[in-house]
Amino acid sequence: MTEANKPFRIEVTIAAPVDEVWRSLRDPDLIRRWHGWDFEDPNGGLDAEIDFIYRQHATPDEAEHTLALGDGSTFTLHDAGAGATMIRLVRSPRDDNSEWADYWEDINEGWVTFLHQLRFALERHPGAERRTLFFSGQPGPAGEPRAALGLDRLAGLAPGEPYSAELVGAPAAGQVWFHSARQIGLSVDSWGDGLMIVGTAPPSPVRPNPQAMAVLTTYALADKEFDDLRDRWTRWWEQTFTS
Repeated sequence: MTEANKPFRIEVTIAAPVDEVWRSLRDPDLIRRWHGWDFEDPNGGLDAEIDFIYRQHATPDEAEHTLALGDGSTFTLHDAGAGATMIRLVRSPRDDNSEWADYWEDINEGWVTFLHQLRFALERHPGAERRTLFFSGQPGPAGEPRAALGLDRLAGLAPGEPYSAELVGAPAAGQVWFHSARQIGLSVDSWGDGLMIVGTAPPSPVRPNPQAMAVLTTYALADKEFDDLRDRWTRWWEQTFTS
C-alpha cells in the first residue's frame, strides 16, 4: 500500500487545556494567531482563507471536541493530563475523484506546519499577535531549505535542545521545535522568540518538481527590524530558489 492509499495522521501534544485549544480552532481571531501566514489578495487573504476552512466548510462537535473540515481532515482533541491536550489530525486517503486529489501531499505538509504553529502560539505566545513572512520556490543547486541553510547538522538534536546557527547572514539561536520527515522548526530568539519552519513538499500531479517553503513568524519586532528581515530573506531566497 502506498502512502497515498493510507490515511494521513499527525498528533501534537500542546501544553494547554482542551477548552483553550478548542477555542483556537473555532474563534477566527485566535485562528489568525497561528494558522498559515499573512497574505493579501483580492479575495480577502488570510481572513478569507480562515473563514473558508474553519467556518464555511467545517462541521464542529462541541461536546466531543471534534472538527471535520471540507478537505477530508478531522481534528479530535484529547485530554493528555497535567493541563495538556493531544490534538490529532486524520485525513482520508487520497481520493482521485476529489478536487483536492492533486494537492493531497501538499495539504498534509501544510497541516504539519500549522499544528506546530498552533502549539508554538499557545505555549510560547498566548494571546499575542504575530507578523509572518512566507517564501516558496523550487530547490536549486543548494538543495532543499534545510541543506541550503546548513541545518542538516541539527538532525541529531531533539526537540527542546538548544541550537545556534547562521540564518541568511545573521546569527541565530533558540531551540529545536520539531522535526518531521520533510520539515524542521526552530525557535529564533532574535525574532521576539519567533519560529522558523522550512521544508519541502514532494512533486505532485500538478507540479513536476519539489516545492521548497519557509514560514517565518515574528513577535514584537520594530518595523525596521521586520523590514530588514524581510529584505534579507527575500534577496537570499530569490538567489537560492527558482519561482
